[in-house]
Amino acid sequence: MSTYIADLLVEHSGENFTLHEEHLNTQIVRVLKTIGYDRVYTHAKGPYLYDQDDQEYLDLLSGFGVYAMGRNHPTVIQALRDVLDNDLPDMVQMDVSLLSGLLAEALLKHCPPKLTKMFFCNSGTEAVEAAIKFARYTTKRDRVVYCEHGYHGLTLGALSLNGENVFREGFGPLLPGCASVPFNDLSALEKALQGRDVAAFIVEPIQGKGVNLPDDDYLPGVQALCQKYGTLFVADEIQCGLGRTGKFWAIEHWGVEPDMILMAKALSGGFVPVGGVAMTSQVMEAVFNRMDRAVVHGSTFSKNNMAMAAGLATLKIIEDEKLIENAAKIGGELMSGMQSLADRYELFKGVRGKGLMIAMEFGSPKSLSLKAAWSMLEAANKGLFSQMITIPLFKNHRILSQVAGHGMNVVKFLPPLVINERDRDWILGALDEVIGDCHKVPGSIWDLGKTMAGHALKSKAG
Repeated sequence: MSTYIADLLVEHSGENFTLHEEHLNTQIVRVLKTIGYDRVYTHAKGPYLYDQDDQEYLDLLSGFGVYAMGRNHPTVIQALRDVLDNDLPDMVQMDVSLLSGLLAEALLKHCPPKLTKMFFCNSGTEAVEAAIKFARYTTKRDRVVYCEHGYHGLTLGALSLNGENVFREGFGPLLPGCASVPFNDLSALEKALQGRDVAAFIVEPIQGKGVNLPDDDYLPGVQALCQKYGTLFVADEIQCGLGRTGKFWAIEHWGVEPDMILMAKALSGGFVPVGGVAMTSQVMEAVFNRMDRAVVHGSTFSKNNMAMAAGLATLKIIEDEKLIENAAKIGGELMSGMQSLADRYELFKGVRGKGLMIAMEFGSPKSLSLKAAWSMLEAANKGLFSQMITIPLFKNHRILSQVAGHGMNVVKFLPPLVINERDRDWILGALDEVIGDCHKVPGSIWDLGKTMAGHALKSKAG
């Protein structure tokens, strides 16, 4: 049996950053080295990463939500082996595959009853692109409305619905007919829809950038307004779906039934990219309405057997291991523990989220010494303080996390749904120490802050 890949891994061990600097994105290498994230990971299991020295790291980023099952889950691995061992025909194209039918059936059992059809693709952004096309064709309208600060992907159509200018700048002109409204603002949405020319309103039930939650009446109001004005209601569950928030879909927290649900990320099981759109039969039959339109939209690698098997295995793991219940339990305990820290530390303004989609917000303190230090960071680069949480968490406590969005002092945790009580205590203990150190001025963490501020000012000057 060939050991080609294994031999390559041994031969080039530790060359990750050299190869990327020479042949790929040089800037990401610079970023990782600057903030001290330049580790070489050699293996992974569940929610843990291991470096060359076999040090264990707790991954609270989970590949932006891809690894909801943790890494290298044996059930997914076995499902993929089953596909390979059975020598199945794949992507025949002039054919319909069994595994895609089984995955569609399994997913739709978790959807609102009116969603009876599935379309599969390769990624979240492809799901968004499909939703744009399907909505336009079904309604015979051109316009699409989205929310400020929303995130729906980076291909041109999806980018046109991206509520963050940092991703859009320099890539225009974008798709015409797209307009934003503030999140959680029903009056603004009604104003945008009342012309009866909007094909779809697309919204993340919980916004990923910042982990912004809606008021309890917002999504029910969205559904009512979309029905009133003939606009399709599209729920982007690409990050918040599949158990992440302690419900299978985040929309279940508010009891709404959209016309389309978009999914991806965790559905892959962490191995083979897969995305999907659950929709009403009205939408499916409007788009694929004649035999000569049977292939009017699709994707070469969609419905491939490996992706479909990974999706089926993911659904089995969620059910067998009761991951939705675990997300609700551990997430609730984490947020309760974090709130107790917020009650003690003035820089920590509070915690929000659902299940294991959690944000911690930091803000200006009242005491003079801390206020001066905070102002120094904010003047250099808005949102810089949040790096004073994530960097020590990583360097001193081996916890991988992320800032929740550009220019905001919000730290986001998006851990695998398999984390346990040990991990909960690891997180809360580390946060207590890191946030406590941020309240000591002068101190080593504020030395880090001065260094980061210097880098930020040089970057602006450049």
